[in-house]
Amino acid sequence: MGIVLNQSYKNIVIISIAILIGAVNTLYFYPVFLKEEYYGLVVFLLATSNLLMPLVSFGSQHTIIKYYSSYKNNNERDSFMSSVILIPLLTILPITFIVIKFHDLIGKFLSIQNPIIESYVWVIFLVAFATSYFEVFYSWSRVQLKSVFGNFLKEIFPRLAIFTLLVCVYFGYVSIENFVWWLTGFYYVRLLIMMVYSFSLYTPKITYKLPSNIKSILTYSFFIFLAGSAASILIDIDKFMIPQKEAISQTAFYAVAVFIATVVEIPGRAMFQIINPLVAKSLNQNNIGELKNLYTKSSINLLIVAGLFFLLININIEPFYEFMANPSYGDAIWVVMMISLSKLILMSFGCGPAILATAKFYKITLPFSIFMAIAVYFLNDILIDIYSINGAALSTLIVVAFFTLFKILYIKFKLNMVPYSIQSLKVLGIILLIFFLFADKDGDGRLAYFLFDYFDLELSNIFEIALNSILVLVLYLFLIYKTKSSSDINIFISNLIRGKLRF
Repeated sequence: MGIVLNQSYKNIVIISIAILIGAVNTLYFYPVFLKEEYYGLVVFLLATSNLLMPLVSFGSQHTIIKYYSSYKNNNERDSFMSSVILIPLLTILPITFIVIKFHDLIGKFLSIQNPIIESYVWVIFLVAFATSYFEVFYSWSRVQLKSVFGNFLKEIFPRLAIFTLLVCVYFGYVSIENFVWWLTGFYYVRLLIMMVYSFSLYTPKITYKLPSNIKSILTYSFFIFLAGSAASILIDIDKFMIPQKEAISQTAFYAVAVFIATVVEIPGRAMFQIINPLVAKSLNQNNIGELKNLYTKSSINLLIVAGLFFLLININIEPFYEFMANPSYGDAIWVVMMISLSKLILMSFGCGPAILATAKFYKITLPFSIFMAIAVYFLNDILIDIYSINGAALSTLIVVAFFTLFKILYIKFKLNMVPYSIQSLKVLGIILLIFFLFADKDGDGRLAYFLFDYFDLELSNIFEIALNSILVLVLYLFLIYKTKSSSDINIFISNLIRGKLRF
């Protein structure tokens, strides 16, 4: 796990910085500079482009991860890479024709509830094109076991672009109406940088000879494209459906809550960039022992780190919302709880999704994704009407919990391995214990509330968040270290204390 921990640590730092920049954008600049209507518009456009992205990429980024390590020489790799880079064109060309031909019809359909959307239909498709090819070239670098720079471009670059554009909006250099078009341009700048970097790592000799296993490549790409399309519905369908049932401002409240909750998946986003190619390599070499090691270690390590993030978010959520300028965003507290819990469940699954996507039985990902998409759609349709944005979050939590269990059982059936152990129960017990000690009570954490009351202290929200966070961090790491839940985490903590960590 050496290279995994090394690059995961660096990627966590990068993603954390990106989250901080994004927090400024999401919690302050967006609501103040763009107002709720235009902020909701940006959320809708980006979410809808994410729904389209799997169709545009046709699964090619996942195809690179799965097949690259299976080739034994450079000639085979050159043939493979020359072919796979053209796969997205199979869908980009017909989609472009459809958009040109039916632009007005598409615009009217998407803008039934909110007419502002109609003028920005092309943004959805242009961002989807740029994001798709960015992921292709990012996978190109990941199979070289170089994930850090690409992760910087993926996580920090767009947030810096948004930050810069919002500042330009404030000073009048960019109009609110043109903000979205400038942002679209930055997505293409990011793509160009990623292309140059990927070719610097590995430049294949361009060949027109198709790989010998081109049929299996296209079959895999097709299935992953279908599965990815269905899976993307689970991620962004709520942001698509809420404006159809509620005022578009509710989408902004929901987006902020989801943004906060997804901090829980930072460790996974960091680790998966490097561990997924290693999972594919273990499967291609039929190294089941190494695969099981990756599965169990990724599960316990992600459960520990994501569990800490889960606690820090939910223990501090009320004073955090009170700190925001617009109190209406605080109506989504339950969204934060439910989405963050769903993310914690996903993190505890470890590299299970990578196993499902790259093993010989990868076709199972399609029915899993389809049934998840159907389930979340119908649950959203029912629960949003009853509970508004809380209903969308509840739908996600229910679907994630049940289908993660089904996936674990399926891998157990096919490979006779599970991600959990007695150590997982220890970590779960620690999370529950600390959550009970610190969970909000009348706006204050129980332990912090006791300290404030005992010493007759009146502290601001910022100090309350800081005190809660320090107490949780120290107690959590102490218990994790003493229970020896993970040797990797214990080594990390020891190196952190001794100052041996280097970026």
